[in-house]
Amino acid sequence: MQHAFNDSARKGRLLLASTTLSVTLIGLSGCKFVGVDYEAPEVAMPDAWQRQLMSGTNQSRLEVDYWWKQFDDPVLSELIDEAVAANLDLAIAYERVVQAREARRSSKSGLFPSVDATGNFSRQRTSENIGVSPAAGGGKTENFYSAGADVAWELDVLGGVRRSIEASEASLAATEENYRDFMVLLLSEVATNYIDVRTVEERIKLAKANIENQEESLALAEDRFKAGLVPRLDVTQAETNLANTQAFLPQLYQARTAEVNRLATLLGGYSPAVEEKISKAKPIPMPPKRAGIGLPTEVIRLRPDIRAAERDLAAQTARIGVAEADLYPRFTLNGTFELLSTSSGDVFDSDSRNYGFGPGLRWNIFSAGRVRSQIAIEESRTREAYYAYENAILLAVEEVEVSMSGIANSRDRLVALSRGANSARETVSLVKDNYSKGLVDFQNVLDAERTLTTTEDDQAVSQGDIAISYVNLFKALGGGFPMDQPIIREDASSEESEATNSGS
Repeated sequence: MQHAFNDSARKGRLLLASTTLSVTLIGLSGCKFVGVDYEAPEVAMPDAWQRQLMSGTNQSRLEVDYWWKQFDDPVLSELIDEAVAANLDLAIAYERVVQAREARRSSKSGLFPSVDATGNFSRQRTSENIGVSPAAGGGKTENFYSAGADVAWELDVLGGVRRSIEASEASLAATEENYRDFMVLLLSEVATNYIDVRTVEERIKLAKANIENQEESLALAEDRFKAGLVPRLDVTQAETNLANTQAFLPQLYQARTAEVNRLATLLGGYSPAVEEKISKAKPIPMPPKRAGIGLPTEVIRLRPDIRAAERDLAAQTARIGVAEADLYPRFTLNGTFELLSTSSGDVFDSDSRNYGFGPGLRWNIFSAGRVRSQIAIEESRTREAYYAYENAILLAVEEVEVSMSGIANSRDRLVALSRGANSARETVSLVKDNYSKGLVDFQNVLDAERTLTTTEDDQAVSQGDIAISYVNLFKALGGGFPMDQPIIREDASSEESEATNSGS
């Protein structure tokens, strides 16, 4: 009786100790000891842009959300909407977001116990040739039935799992910003290709007009040659000049074909569908003449690639703690509950219960420097991520400055080319009139027509360059859809969309 009492007391003390240890570990699991708490770095930025777009430009923020609407071209807006809905590279980027969301969910599962259901049936016969007589059970065949569950719970005592969750959440944010950054690039590429198409169309129209003008000059030279007023040389020079201009047209048509097919790829379709959308001739889309430019510090907030670099840095900082967790012991709570029986009819009887539980510890006390090396690797990767973040800011400022300079210089060039084109047109008219009267030779006509053809083509190219420079500026400022717009593709199921919103 005393023995039974002592055994019962011993079991009680063991149960109390196990429970106390478990409660203590659970309490400690809320603490974070490994790694460092992340703080977003502060990077020095210039107080103002070196180059302004024009006199009178203020420092107000440039409106970069839905920037393509400022071009006032419905076709451009339609193409951009279709690209967002159907571009395959954007769909690939979205799937990376989905994967990152599931990775975050997977990392959070480490805070909870793992439960495995078990079930087994085996038929076992005891050998008679190992010193076990039939009377003692040798040669006996028995059936064994079991059903139960295994529970394992690794307690996050030192915060390694929480650091892993922190890293996965930051990685998800970085992936979402990479998606937005890709969309910024996609929108700018669609706009750039569309502007190129309209620019080439304008160049084709001007080339055709110059061909008609040169055909008139050829006819004039032929008339004067037939009248015996000029040598055959005037006719051959006019034919050569006309042929060179005509030879320029196929190059322009080829350039247009390439741009249209590129647009089709960006829209996830084929060129006939794009041709149908842009079949109606339109001028080169031009942006507003005046716009406010924000401060350089706004670039950090607006550009998704910079936000992605900052989130990559946060994720990498958390991974230091994940690596440091391997320096310390891991505590677990393990439990097993089974129903064991040699008869299928007795499996679910209370007497078939078989269970065990208790805390566990695993500590890698020797790894030949592997853990320390991994920590050093993660620290180096964190420094690398910091340098990448700083570099992203430098590149952003560079792109904005270059874009503003491109707009200003392209405008100055267009002003000069416009004056030159007007003068060239007047020159052609005057020199042809003088040639018809025999006051100048045909070389003056050739020179004037060549200058007009070149100047008008350069003028059209310059108009396109201004529009593209604005697109580059919007891209450099991170322009696109609003930052708070949720990342949900139209082809995603409503169920997935609800899960995304709730998970975010």
